[in-house]
Amino acid sequence: MTVRLDGTTAAQVASAISEERFRQGSSAVGRVLTLVIIADEATQADAVHAAARAAREHPCRILTAIPRPGHGPAQLDAEITVGGSDGLGELAVLRLRGPLAHHVESVVLPLLVPDAPVVVWWPGACPSTPAQDPVGALAQRRITDSAEHSRPLKLLLELEAGYGHGDTDLAWTRITPWRALLASALDEPYDEITHVAVHAPKTNPSAVLLVSWLEGCLKVPVAIKPSKGPGITGVDIHTVRGDIIVSRPDGRIAAIARPGMPDREAALPRRSVESLIAEELRRLDPDDIYEEVLARFAASSAAPPSVKPAAKSATEQSAAAESKAKSQTRSSTRKS
Repeated sequence: MTVRLDGTTAAQVASAISEERFRQGSSAVGRVLTLVIIADEATQADAVHAAARAAREHPCRILTAIPRPGHGPAQLDAEITVGGSDGLGELAVLRLRGPLAHHVESVVLPLLVPDAPVVVWWPGACPSTPAQDPVGALAQRRITDSAEHSRPLKLLLELEAGYGHGDTDLAWTRITPWRALLASALDEPYDEITHVAVHAPKTNPSAVLLVSWLEGCLKVPVAIKPSKGPGITGVDIHTVRGDIIVSRPDGRIAAIARPGMPDREAALPRRSVESLIAEELRRLDPDDIYEEVLARFAASSAAPPSVKPAAKSATEQSAAAESKAKSQTRSSTRKS
């Protein structure tokens, strides 16, 4: 059952959730955390659907805040759902209008599950310093998604500059299966690795994070080889005696080829947002590996590219040789 409250307050929303929970005979004891979603009207529906499905694995209270700033009066409208056909626990969709849109934390704070962790997720636009955001400061875990940004690599650099313990990004979560598959491929003996190529669109944030992770693990040059996708389509690990090739052109099945061994396949489907959120909710401690990878990416982006002198043409080389010969002739003449 959905309860709609127009022109309400945070206290009335909290009271309505408690009354509906009491009416259904449930309690808040089973809620392991509060998931706060900061979205707009365009992204909130998909985000709520993904969070509701992830809540089957992690029972939680979902607070979806939709700021709608404008010149009108401050007003809070809420839609509250407790239970549901999809197993949803507690959901409150909050539309903050007028000046109230700039004070989301004041509405969210009274609605948090007492003595439970808080996770904040920005499915679309996000602050460049999530830990310093008024709502982000309430959370132990802060989730962004740079893939939804118009300039994802620029956003990653900003997120690194403003990184706080507990920050993470779904671009990093997306490559968990890739990391596991590549680690398993290198569990078996292999020759010395010379360099690695990752096939993906150049601006794919997951690809650049995978490159940074591989550089840290393998200590060899790793570069992106542009492809049309979808997402990451392959990883070539070049060794002195042959190449280990992991190819996933269809976004579903990965083919693994290595010298002297039969080819094999592994399931490697592109992941839904639901599975990404469910994975993030499994751990609430800081992700130290993500912090290191993000810092390495920022450092490599800040390093000035090495500039090599342009190769001389055959004509220029010939003229230079002739000039050098004449110079040597004049020098020897003076000496004689």
